[in-house]
Amino acid sequence: MSRYQTLKYEEFGPVARVTLHRPEVHNAFDMQMIKEVHACWRELRANDGIRAIVLTGAGDKSFCTGLDRTAAAVGEDDRTPELGQQGATPMHQNEPGDWLMPKTAADLWKPIIGAVNGMACGGAFYLLGEVEFMIAAEHATFFDPHTTYGMATVYESMMMAQRMPLGEVMRMSLMGSYERMSARRAHQIGLVQEVVPAEELQEKALELAQTIASQPTLALQGTVRSIWYTRELAYRQALAVGDTLVQASLSEETLSEGQEVFKSGRRVEWKLR
Repeated sequence: MSRYQTLKYEEFGPVARVTLHRPEVHNAFDMQMIKEVHACWRELRANDGIRAIVLTGAGDKSFCTGLDRTAAAVGEDDRTPELGQQGATPMHQNEPGDWLMPKTAADLWKPIIGAVNGMACGGAFYLLGEVEFMIAAEHATFFDPHTTYGMATVYESMMMAQRMPLGEVMRMSLMGSYERMSARRAHQIGLVQEVVPAEELQEKALELAQTIASQPTLALQGTVRSIWYTRELAYRQALAVGDTLVQASLSEETLSEGQEVFKSGRRVEWKLR
């Protein structure tokens, strides 16, 4: 039986699939899900048997629609005071991202594929903002409703600005609930790397994850970290960090694993994308 109540966790050899599992509320997260997602990221960080991860949502309507806005879910009563202002001033705020983001919050550097199976909006971007790449079902949509309901979109737009052209993230953020970006448009701008029929989404995500996971783990994690450093640091700073990453990513075991593939004479069967 799963140790999670709001997630479905599965393992397929060296690949883990994490499914946000509150379909009755479009997989919106409450405090329990937030804590379980964080715990799951931390456990995956320590699980050496898992080399790649697929993140998706339950059902075919929604990947995730952000924060469940019921009073108990967002900490507006004494039972769940974890979110929002802490103390007497607005300088100390607890945000969902403090727990949800796999890299910033959990220091998880295993490759994560986002399999977007429907609506992805608002707080969903805490999660999608830190996956390595996304594939989406043809009917998937992306939008941010904050401004429509009188709130600035801040963290979500900051994260999407790392993955989308400025004009696109501005339009999505400012249009609020009045417009949704299609999977096709998300692919055109590079937010999504592939669009597939809904019935093929999970199979495709697992196929990609299995291929990734077939390669040496240190090589994978070193690659993930180097590319994220390139996004976050100035060019010459990233190159300087690269010297350390090259050394940290080398080991006799990893090199041996790669050399065995080369010496075997077996060549991978590549696909044209």
